[in-house]
Amino acid sequence: MSLATDPREAPVPVDSSRFHAWPLWMSAAGLLGMVGTLFTDQRPAGEQRSSDYTVSVADMPELEHLPFRIGGFGGFLCVAALLVFAAVWRRRVSQRYDWSVGASVVSFGAVAAAGTLTLAYGWKGALGNYLHGAVEEGTYDDAGLYTYYVMNDFSPFIAALPLAVALGGIAWMGLREGLVTRGPAVLAGLVCLLAFGAVAATGVPGLPFIALPGFVLVGAWLSLSRSRITQEELS
Repeated sequence: MSLATDPREAPVPVDSSRFHAWPLWMSAAGLLGMVGTLFTDQRPAGEQRSSDYTVSVADMPELEHLPFRIGGFGGFLCVAALLVFAAVWRRRVSQRYDWSVGASVVSFGAVAAAGTLTLAYGWKGALGNYLHGAVEEGTYDDAGLYTYYVMNDFSPFIAALPLAVALGGIAWMGLREGLVTRGPAVLAGLVCLLAFGAVAATGVPGLPFIALPGFVLVGAWLSLSRSRITQEELS
């Protein structure tokens, strides 16, 4: 009579490599998301000078179209990197550790973020096409451009929320399931808690954007870690 064993207790073959490149898809997605969200964020000069400034239709002619175009395209590359990461994660982690709740949360978080960020960066790129001096200048009047600007104001920041949830999944995999080493797991958990805690404390829905630099750091750390999920299966 054989006794059933917990799959989490099964030995995992370990290779001799210290570096594994595939988690860097996670870092690439985070970095491209920072390009699409943070580095190309553009505000009217009045808002930059004073936090009490009220942005209006009159501010639209001063906005430059190029940062929005670059941000939209960089964001689309972020979405592509997220989908590749989700596919690689499924192949290397979810299928191997199909009992892991955390692994499923990471998969769903990456795919959900790809969907929300597609819309957010699409609006950003569209604004870059419609502003004064852009390819499709004149498609909308300044009131229409203002509507696009308001849609774009927080949307890329809010759309990063599923990435914060995915980081929570990595934290669970490390602290509860033993699949990720403590360092990246703790970092992922701190970023996840900070994102939700900041929203709860301030009411600002765009603060989950901190998951983007979190993805950069956690992905890089995972690529250098001795986590079970980064160890190649030996034939």
